[in-house]
Amino acid sequence: MTMQSINPATGELLVEFDTWDEATLDYALTEAGYMFEDWSKLTPMEDRCMMIKRVAEVLRDDVEPLAELISIEMGKTYTEAQAEIEKCAWVCDFYAENGPKYLADEVIETDASKSYVAYLPLGVVLAVMPWNYPFWQVFRFAAPALIAGNVAVLKHASNVPQCALAMEEVFRKAGFPDHIFSNLMIGSDLVERAIRHPAVRAVTLTGSENAGRKVASIAGSELKKTVLELGGSDAFIVLDSANIKQAIQGAVAGRFQNMGQSCIAAKRFIVDQFIADDFVEQFKNAIEEKFVAGDPMDPETTLAPMARQDLLEELHEQVMESVALGAKIVTGGYQLDRPGSYYAPTILTDVTSNMPAFNEEFFGPVAIVIKASEPAHALGIANGVDFGLAGSIWTNDLATAETMARGMESGATFVNNISFSDPRMPFGGVKNSGYGRELSEQGIREFTNVKSIWIK
Repeated sequence: MTMQSINPATGELLVEFDTWDEATLDYALTEAGYMFEDWSKLTPMEDRCMMIKRVAEVLRDDVEPLAELISIEMGKTYTEAQAEIEKCAWVCDFYAENGPKYLADEVIETDASKSYVAYLPLGVVLAVMPWNYPFWQVFRFAAPALIAGNVAVLKHASNVPQCALAMEEVFRKAGFPDHIFSNLMIGSDLVERAIRHPAVRAVTLTGSENAGRKVASIAGSELKKTVLELGGSDAFIVLDSANIKQAIQGAVAGRFQNMGQSCIAAKRFIVDQFIADDFVEQFKNAIEEKFVAGDPMDPETTLAPMARQDLLEELHEQVMESVALGAKIVTGGYQLDRPGSYYAPTILTDVTSNMPAFNEEFFGPVAIVIKASEPAHALGIANGVDFGLAGSIWTNDLATAETMARGMESGATFVNNISFSDPRMPFGGVKNSGYGRELSEQGIREFTNVKSIWIK
């Protein structure tokens, strides 16, 4: 088998890699297991933090070539790619500064002479990561996991092998010993073998619901811990008291960041019926004025390609199935007539609960607008799907917004801002959007043995 790196803006094959066989995989995982002892017990946490700080420095020094690599391999604009690398450096700095505090022994008063909770590393953690944020998804796992004393092995998406190798090189340039952060050049056919390997103690996956179920099932049979960040169909609720101009700006940014290829992107726009028509008209005008297709490396480009042609075709099929059931295309709904996997920014209205547009995740530049009669109705629509990653509420009535935010079935809710991940706040979902948390204090403790120690 091979992994192919293809430029989605041109369809050009950039490079092709042979994938590993079982013996090579087993060797890499065994070596990672051997290194755990040194890394977790012989390297003090202060040294681990210092090394992660050096990773942040390497990322900032190499931001231009790394951002260019992201753009040519998965298609996002160079500006967005630069921001992704900067965010990776931020999460490294954040955990280097806060990790020791988050993992410090926690004294618990009992009838013992001394009792406390210690947060101890688990071992080798396997990360199965997606292509849409090829660096950020990895670093938001790797920085806390490594500082906690774990060893990290990465099975990256098969369409971003150059990004995977580049991250391994970043850690090498920062002075990390071999096998502390390792890239596994394997296809999906060897993921189960990796999970079942004795050296692997836990698994984290960011990806589709189906992939999450498979990984969780295999890891569960081995009694290995998992953290899953899966799909989302985030609600973007606009109440009649909202600042429409502000909400439109949020709608454009929230839906079309990364060309809509984001689990946490706004996808279902649930708008009060009295302002819905005005909202749709302004939304349409805003996206038709903003987006210009072109080379992702060109600073004038605002419409980048989707990451792969098959993903574009799958999205278009979902749109057409919804239209066949009565949805209306306000704008877009077609592939651009140019080389590359470019899909026109699209708005669908008249969406009902029997359509893919309502029940499925649309992973691309398609916005779905649904009318609501009142706040309670809007919240009911928001909660009426199997996903629960994040959501946002737009209104000047902050008391109502906070009540709705607590009632929204999601891992995060934002009021008058788009959904986003922040190292200072825990990130993850409920329902079919997964379980467990990344980032913040909760994220670094996910892959630790929360150990009670009692002495008398």
